[in-house]
Amino acid sequence: MIEQTQQNNQLPAEIKMAWKELKVLHHLKTAGFKKNFGFTCSYLFQLVFVLLFHHKNWFRLLESKKGEMFPGKDTVYRFLNHSGYAWRRFLTLLSCTTIDKVQALTSINRVSVFVVDDSMFERNRSKAVEMLSRFKDHATGCYYKGFRMLTLGWSDGHTFIPVDFSLLASLKSQINGMMEGIDKRTSGYKRRLEALLPAPEVIPAMIDRAIQSGMSASYVLMDSWFTHAPLIQSVRARDLDVIGMVKADNKRYLVGQHRLSLQELYFAATPIQGKKKGILRSIHTELSPGIPVIMVFVRHRSNKKEWLAILSTDCSLTEEEIIKIYSIRWDIEVFFKCAKSLLRLQKEFQGRSYDLLISHTTIVFSRYILLAWQHRQSTDQRTLGGLFHLLCDEVSQLDWAVALKQLIDLIEDIAQKANKKITKLIKTQLQQWIMGLPSYIKGYLPNLSCES
Repeated sequence: MIEQTQQNNQLPAEIKMAWKELKVLHHLKTAGFKKNFGFTCSYLFQLVFVLLFHHKNWFRLLESKKGEMFPGKDTVYRFLNHSGYAWRRFLTLLSCTTIDKVQALTSINRVSVFVVDDSMFERNRSKAVEMLSRFKDHATGCYYKGFRMLTLGWSDGHTFIPVDFSLLASLKSQINGMMEGIDKRTSGYKRRLEALLPAPEVIPAMIDRAIQSGMSASYVLMDSWFTHAPLIQSVRARDLDVIGMVKADNKRYLVGQHRLSLQELYFAATPIQGKKKGILRSIHTELSPGIPVIMVFVRHRSNKKEWLAILSTDCSLTEEEIIKIYSIRWDIEVFFKCAKSLLRLQKEFQGRSYDLLISHTTIVFSRYILLAWQHRQSTDQRTLGGLFHLLCDEVSQLDWAVALKQLIDLIEDIAQKANKKITKLIKTQLQQWIMGLPSYIKGYLPNLSCES
């Protein structure tokens, strides 16, 4: 094995403790990352992981004066391009450990949710990237080359943890196909097959893996692109409720014997009375497969004349609770922005293989998990642990008469050290206070009354 010095991949002091607490290298080993010779997987992973925190990229690092101290370019790229490494297994282990630690700091009354959403994974300047496809950005109406990064995250409203992802390609508008000669037994081949599936088929499998690893949540939050009856029915079959935005399309909702569009459902809904700001109407209805839901209509923020519809399969929630829970979905948008703008997603490595895209995206997600855990630790309000409880036990066992005598002794001690004017004032006030005490308490302090 090649000798590896620790200074080449040294972690910043700010995240070194979180690295150990979350057992990052242990999870890497558990997921089956190993090599027969050369630099170890743990060394190479840590080397790529810390590039961002040292404000370096791989190209500039090799060109620097210390470039000879690091592995060659091919060594790192072979590691990232390896199709046999179970990157999904590693990310699941890391996120599950972090969620367990976060839940220990979370009140049992706080709602935890799974959040599903997709984002653009752009490779506009690429031509030879494996499984490169063309997609339409529905926000801008423009087309881009790359992938759809379908992501599953967990949140308790304060901390967001990315749990799983899939870089989806397209069968209809695919520019490049799958690499030839790949071993069909590897994790890389299975993820390539998954990339060709539609998102509604990938999401239930993601949720299943999260639940099997030990994660728990009460709701699945999703945007209007995913809030459709088949996917909702699939999520409900896993004993999870769905809260999501609904768009006005051809779907029909059953109210009594009538099948109404979303526009017609709005006028059939009951107006909300009182001072529920922004909440316009709500109604209990059913989706086409017979799924009972409650639909809440809220005012559009940017256009006061329009409204938005939020669906919930948990009909026991109030309108305010539905909106409050759905607002947690914004955490995944913040995650996408942070990963792309600050953590160098899409930009740090420009490889052509699908395996490199998966491996580097996993490393970026791992960076975010460590930073999220570090942020949670630094912002949580907490007591001094066992010391606080020991102090409470000691105070509860202290006799009140002894405590009162100790208090008076302390006041008399202070009075003796003060000047005559202040001493006289303290003793006068103390005597008046003792005289005002109930007789059964004075019985415990006869000497103190006489001395004062």
